[in-house]
Amino acid sequence: DCGLDEILRFQAENREWSKQLRMRTATLVNNRLAKSVSQDDYLASRKTIHEDTTECRARANILDAQIARHSSLVSHSR
Repeated sequence: DCGLDEILRFQAENREWSKQLRMRTATLVNNRLAKSVSQDDYLASRKTIHEDTTECRARANILDAQIARHSSLVSHSR
C-alpha cells in the first residue's frame, strides 16, 4: 500500500506522461498533414499512442480512486 505522497508523485508522473502523449499526437498529425509520414506509419503510430493513452487513463482512474480512499480514511480518523 502506498502513502499519499507516493500516490501524488505517481499522479504527477502520469499527468506528465499524458502531456507527452498529447504532444506526440499533435506532432504525428502535423507530420501526416505535411505528408512527411506515410499513411501506414501514421496508422501504426496512432494505434500505439491510443494504447498508451488508454493505459494512462486507466492509471489516472486508479490513482484518483486511491487518493479518494486516502482522503476518506483521513476524514474518518478525525
